[in-house]
Amino acid sequence: MRARGISVLRTLRKQFPSAHTALRHENAFQLLVATILSAQCTDERVNMVTKDLFRKHPAAADFATVPREVLEIEIRSTGFYRMKAKNVIACSSMLLERFGGDVPQTMEDLVHIPGVGRKTANVVLGQAFGITSGVVVDTHVHRLARRLGFTNEDTPEKIEADLMALFPKRDWIEVGTVLILHGRKTCNARKPDCPACPVNHLCPSSAV
Repeated sequence: MRARGISVLRTLRKQFPSAHTALRHENAFQLLVATILSAQCTDERVNMVTKDLFRKHPAAADFATVPREVLEIEIRSTGFYRMKAKNVIACSSMLLERFGGDVPQTMEDLVHIPGVGRKTANVVLGQAFGITSGVVVDTHVHRLARRLGFTNEDTPEKIEADLMALFPKRDWIEVGTVLILHGRKTCNARKPDCPACPVNHLCPSSAV
């Protein structure tokens, strides 16, 4: 399976040669906030919201002091806005209190921040700092990893473990990123475009 996995990665790497997160950000803190907001929401919608949001609140100190009801209104269109507002404010406060307003660069520190789980931590560590800590498993990676036969598991933690075992550590950041991009472009949830898929010959779920 490892050889097939490497072939899939090699092919998708050619399709997305400069793969990176679609969430727009200027620094690690903005990426952290944007990733929290992206839960159950498209990156496109998050980018629309953060365009003005980051102008109003550029740093952790700004988010830590914004009234919760104000932030709820500003991020309402991302969905689950009450919980997200609560987490963003609590996250910003903890960054100020424990890390001098900076985003920590370890998985252990990040997952103790309100609103941050392994997926969010992997996004920030990989995309903002280039630190390989694991594989991002969002809904796209969850779907594609199973369709491609890389895992039979159904929880993000177990799927991530299987992907980490399958691919060399140096590829972990890229694996998550290209699978997300491929899932958006071709292998979507409702109707995967198998005829147009560059890895259909390597996919056990291909309809071609």
